[in-house]
Amino acid sequence: MAKAARQRVSRAPTRLPAARGGQRLLKGQVIAIAILALGLVGVALLHVWLRLQVVHMGYVLATTSKLKKQVEQENLELRVELATLTSPDRLESLSRRRLGLKSPEKGQVIVLP
Repeated sequence: MAKAARQRVSRAPTRLPAARGGQRLLKGQVIAIAILALGLVGVALLHVWLRLQVVHMGYVLATTSKLKKQVEQENLELRVELATLTSPDRLESLSRRRLGLKSPEKGQVIVLP
């Protein structure tokens, strides 16, 4: 009977490597799943970051186009003001009023060759 007990004891260790192989396989699967999960989390974070960048660029674009419209409007107003200030009729009336100038008489204008 002692031999039978020894045989049973000696047989038990032969089963352990199979169990350890299963644990190794399970450990490898857990590592693979963890790496896959980290990869998916990384992709999700990258997607969120890119969406935030798109939204931010949208705000920047909206602000820039609003500023462009304001500058174009100001440019138009300044062109109108320049045209008004340099109009010949206005300059003539200012020269007559403020400086006391008058149109030249015949013979006062000399044309150079």
